[in-house]
Amino acid sequence: MKSDLRDWSNLAVFLAVMRQGSTLAAASLLGLSQPTVARRIEVLEHETGLTLFERDTRGFHPTAAARTLLPRAEAVETAINAFSASAREIGLPGTIRVTAFGGNFSARAQEIFSAFSLSHPEVSFEFLPDVRVLDLKAGEADIALRLAINPPDPDLICRRISTAHWGLYGSPAYADRFGLPDSVEALRGHRFIGYRREGVPPRLHDWLTRHVAPDQIVRTYSEVDLAHAAIRAGHGLGLMNLRLVADDPAYVRCFGPIEELSLPHLLLVSPLAWARPEVKAFVRHFAPRYAALYR
Repeated sequence: MKSDLRDWSNLAVFLAVMRQGSTLAAASLLGLSQPTVARRIEVLEHETGLTLFERDTRGFHPTAAARTLLPRAEAVETAINAFSASAREIGLPGTIRVTAFGGNFSARAQEIFSAFSLSHPEVSFEFLPDVRVLDLKAGEADIALRLAINPPDPDLICRRISTAHWGLYGSPAYADRFGLPDSVEALRGHRFIGYRREGVPPRLHDWLTRHVAPDQIVRTYSEVDLAHAAIRAGHGLGLMNLRLVADDPAYVRCFGPIEELSLPHLLLVSPLAWARPEVKAFVRHFAPRYAALYR
């Protein structure tokens, strides 16, 4: 059956404008230019024969037709996402997709991946560095290296790697100027760097807000690397994973580990991926060697 829509991706543009409230915000979300977003809305209007947005000096405003079509467009989006997830679950033969916080893909961890690839040249890896929790059962990845705030889904195959610990850190430059607190009771008068991101549990930010005054948190970042850079530059103190900075002279520990922040570090595998022999072989190779990095 022939569709009047020549490019279904224009529906994604339509949804972005509806959800973001402007072509500028939609363009930023989609990685397109604002004129491109406006042009693709015009194409969609031409193909449907409808005016989807009223234009004025304040921007684009959805019409009744746009609001009526919104749930239909969302249904198409859901169907496309389900199709993509199924395709990812089938996967390319021999491709293992691994998600973790970027710091977990360290040079030493990469050596473990490389050693496995030497003995299994038919297997390749796709790395998905992300602080968000990707859905393994939905096919967003095959394996996750994850700090578990809550007990993992019992349907997932689970290997415990270690226990992750956090402490409070500063930089040598900060220590020279202000000194370093040696306990929670000594935090008064110090400056702090916060980290908070939508979709990521705010456990570190919440610990700070429980122990220091709001005006002591001088900067809050939604990107981990930017928060770490601010701590290195001496702008304030911040909570850091002890293992991540253990051998880095750019950070000086004030105190820690802070036991209430400790979390189990897990390796999780989706049930569909576990049925693949190359995934089982990789986990047997990787899990003990990766755990040894954290002893």
